[in-house]
Amino acid sequence: MILRASIGGDRLRIRLSNAFGSQPVVIGAARVALQAEGSRIVAGSDRALSFGGKPGCTLGPGVVLLSDPVDLKVPPLTYLAVSLYFPEPTGPPTVHATGLHTTFIKEGDRTADESLAEASTTMSYYWLAGVEVQARPNAALIVALGDSITDGALSTPNTDHTWPALLAARLAASPQTSHIAVANLGIGGNRVLRDGTGASALARLDRDVLSQPGVQWLMFLEGINDIGAGTRNPAQAVTAEELIAGHKQIIERAHAMGLKVIGCTLTPYEGAGYYSEQGEAIRQALNQWIRTSGAYDAVVDFEAATRDPQNPRRFRPEYDPGDHLHPNDKGYQAMADAVDLKLFTAARAASAPARKR
Repeated sequence: MILRASIGGDRLRIRLSNAFGSQPVVIGAARVALQAEGSRIVAGSDRALSFGGKPGCTLGPGVVLLSDPVDLKVPPLTYLAVSLYFPEPTGPPTVHATGLHTTFIKEGDRTADESLAEASTTMSYYWLAGVEVQARPNAALIVALGDSITDGALSTPNTDHTWPALLAARLAASPQTSHIAVANLGIGGNRVLRDGTGASALARLDRDVLSQPGVQWLMFLEGINDIGAGTRNPAQAVTAEELIAGHKQIIERAHAMGLKVIGCTLTPYEGAGYYSEQGEAIRQALNQWIRTSGAYDAVVDFEAATRDPQNPRRFRPEYDPGDHLHPNDKGYQAMADAVDLKLFTAARAASAPARKR
């Protein structure tokens, strides 16, 4: 499985999760290396991983485990290859279906192989919940929480053209912000208030945001699927007031843990399959509240960055891949460029309140 580290460091560990599994999952072997190209790894970079000093582990249902840290010099924005071997049937996996990076699959314990010729492929991550790089003492983390627009739907695979990844590249390029990592916790189809594709934002906030080591900022972009679900199923309709109440809960819980919370306006969606005039009114009301209420510590206006000046209910034509809901690569770049990096300066990070436990 291939993923990119946003900031560099000299040691790392992986996080495995069986959060949604119904049976124990046996990991027979695990390794991490720097990716060269495709399934090929950089010679000499391969590291065997252990768990409590043992070469494998068993993930019980609902369990999250961290590997022991290993020494590996990881430059910023480096691609890593994580290999896992499953010696026994696993049952239904805990999976990130739209990982947007090629995962290579081959029978047997191939974790020590330098490449996997004739492997089958998918674009999903299995049981891999993250990689934690031990970075400089002042390192900090932004978590981007959202739906498929944060996850990066319809961006070009294997290019990291999601808006959080593009923001990470901007941060890495500036000496004032190169110590700041970005974690993308977007889930396609996710909603604020109700479970759908995965647990709702309210239900997964503790696991996916507040438990992340070093997190100082939360960027929250979510609500369009709550609105759209009501168009398709009136029993699941939401009001602007209900969505605003959900956003307030996210803000209050994150503030209680010492995080700064940045609200992101919902991007246009006229022409999408679940568009409606009533839904558009709710979207506009939520965006107006995000911009003007003062509830958020800061606001990033993704709507303004992507809307068509001739028809603000739609994307700019050059940002629309055709489904009228998700941006294309240019649109995601416009979103990343709309984020003022001064929100994350070292002085602001140093003044962030202590996290409460």
